[in-house]
Amino acid sequence: MGDGLRTLRLVTNDESLLASTRAAAAALEGYEFQTARSVEELMAKPPTGGDVILLDNMLRSSNVYEACRALSGKTQCRTFVVVDTGNTAAESIAHFCGATGVLARPLNGTALRKALEQSGSPRAPLPAATRAKKQPPIFPEALFTNSSGGPDARMREVLTDPDTGLFNFAYLKIKLDEEYKRAVRFGQPLSCVMLGFDGQAADLVLRELAGIFLVTSRDTDVLGRFDENSFLFLLPHTGPDGAQVMAKRVQQLAQERQLSDVVGDRLEISAGIAFCPHPKVLRREDLYARTRQAFLEAQTQGGAVVTGV
Repeated sequence: MGDGLRTLRLVTNDESLLASTRAAAAALEGYEFQTARSVEELMAKPPTGGDVILLDNMLRSSNVYEACRALSGKTQCRTFVVVDTGNTAAESIAHFCGATGVLARPLNGTALRKALEQSGSPRAPLPAATRAKKQPPIFPEALFTNSSGGPDARMREVLTDPDTGLFNFAYLKIKLDEEYKRAVRFGQPLSCVMLGFDGQAADLVLRELAGIFLVTSRDTDVLGRFDENSFLFLLPHTGPDGAQVMAKRVQQLAQERQLSDVVGDRLEISAGIAFCPHPKVLRREDLYARTRQAFLEAQTQGGAVVTGV
C-alpha cells in the first residue's frame, strides 16, 4: 500500500457484522477496510505484518479457532475473534489458538480502537499446527503453546482428556453451542455422534482408539471424550449418511485391530447419531439428547449404528 495505510480485514458471511464493522473501521485513522468470505480468500492475498484480521466465530466454511492456529504460523498480523456478547469462554480459547484476543458483536468504533491500542504491535508468528491424517493419534505438542510459543500445560489440562489426547467434555460443551449456532444461522447440516463400548479399556487401547477416530475424521470435525467409555463427535457440514459412514469405519478398524477391554473381551463399538436441521431439534440440548438416546439404543442392540429419526 503506497499510501502507508494498514488494512483491517474482516472475514465473515454475516451481513450485519459486515455493516457494523465497516462503520467502526471508518472511525479509525491509518486503516483501510477490506472483507473476505473465507480464510482461503483472505490468504489468496496474504496480509502483511501491520494488518489486523477479524475472524467471525460463525464462519460457514472454517473452524475459527483452527483458522487462528493456521494464521498464527503464517502471519504476524494481530488476529481477533468476533464472538457473541456474553461468551465468557472464547477469550481463553482464542489466546490458546494464537489469536490476539476477542471482540463482541456488534462492533463499534470505541471498542475496536481500544482493542487495537491495548494489543500493541504485530505479534511474532507461532509454530503452525495442523492435524494431518498421518500424525500420531494425539494432538501435536505445538497445539498446546502460549502466545510466546512455549508450552502451556494449563491449557492442555483445561481442554484435553489426559488418557486419549482428545478434547474433554468441558470443551465439547463449548463447541456444541458454537457449531449448533453456526449450523442454524447458515442452514447447514451438523451431525452429532456418540460412540462407545461396554466395560473398561487400558490406556494403550484408548489411545489406539483415539488414533482410529483421527484417521476417520476431517480437520473440521470436533472429537472429544464424553466419559470413561464413550466419545462425542461434532461433524460440521455433515448429514446423517456421512456420519454413518464415519461410525461404521470406526467399527471396522476397531475390529480389524482386535481391540479388547481390560478382561480381554473384544471392544464392541456402538454409535448413536442425531443431526440438524431436524423438526425435533429446536435447541442444542435437543441435538445432544437425541444423540444420547440413539447411542443407548445402539448399545441395547449390541454394537449397532442407530440414527435418530
